[in-house]
Amino acid sequence: MKKQPVIFHSLSQLHKAMGQPAPLHPLISIMNYGDAHFDPKDFEQGIMLKFYKISFKTSFSGKLKYGQGHYDFEEGGMSFIAPGQLLKMQDEEADYDGMTLHIHPDFLRPYPLNATIRQYGYFSYSAAEALYLSEKEKATILSIYRFIQDELNERIDKFSQDVIIAQIELLLNYANRFYDRQFLTRKAVNNDLLARLEQQLDDYFNAHNSLMKGLPSVNFVAKNLNVTPRYLSDLLRNLIGMNTQQFIHEKVVEKAREFLAKDELTVAEIAYHLGFEHPQSFNKLFKSKTSLSPSDYKKSLLN
Repeated sequence: MKKQPVIFHSLSQLHKAMGQPAPLHPLISIMNYGDAHFDPKDFEQGIMLKFYKISFKTSFSGKLKYGQGHYDFEEGGMSFIAPGQLLKMQDEEADYDGMTLHIHPDFLRPYPLNATIRQYGYFSYSAAEALYLSEKEKATILSIYRFIQDELNERIDKFSQDVIIAQIELLLNYANRFYDRQFLTRKAVNNDLLARLEQQLDDYFNAHNSLMKGLPSVNFVAKNLNVTPRYLSDLLRNLIGMNTQQFIHEKVVEKAREFLAKDELTVAEIAYHLGFEHPQSFNKLFKSKTSLSPSDYKKSLLN
């Protein structure tokens, strides 16, 4: 029988499996990677956590497998895992330093953060899309981790949860800021990804795949680029001010203009060639982007 991933429902279960003392608080804990003791063979099929995991890795030797890919953490960085995601660990993936913050959803439940935490898109990123940190940024993140750890160590009282929630929100907002910086400072890599996306869409339409398979979806193009859909949309929004769906629509309209200029197909035939089930949907999209219906655009070319 095939082994199943090990599912951890509580922080206490995880601490025990990692050879660590019970957490000081049942719903939130910080674990030092260097103190963890476990046999990676026990988790060959991966682990699944029913709580949030925010990892701050200061140094790393080896690779962390996340889904189908690996991420090299040699320079250190941060990764964000939401409840229910699968994380795989192998022998060569266990040697790194740093800290990880575990937050059970019940800890957030009385606060607005419970509803807003999923709006931080990086919880949907893969490990290959982790956050690289400068030395100054590392110091900022480390100070927050230490503050939370001190709060847990020294004074769990009726104010502790409010104070720690404020620190978690500060951590998440700093991560937002640092990701925004990363999108800017890694422009060469990001522009290459944009060029590959454009080529992929050109190839898709030129091969008439849209006629057989329909419009390309965000999930389809992201998978072919080996990135997560949310990361791709966030990256494009930073680069060109539109998300992936909007970018696909721009390419559709661009291809539609080419068909209309050739004047070889009717508007309905163009709609089907581009992957629309109903011409009305094509007409609506085209007009929203050009302020003209396809028919009116076609007429304007003759004037």
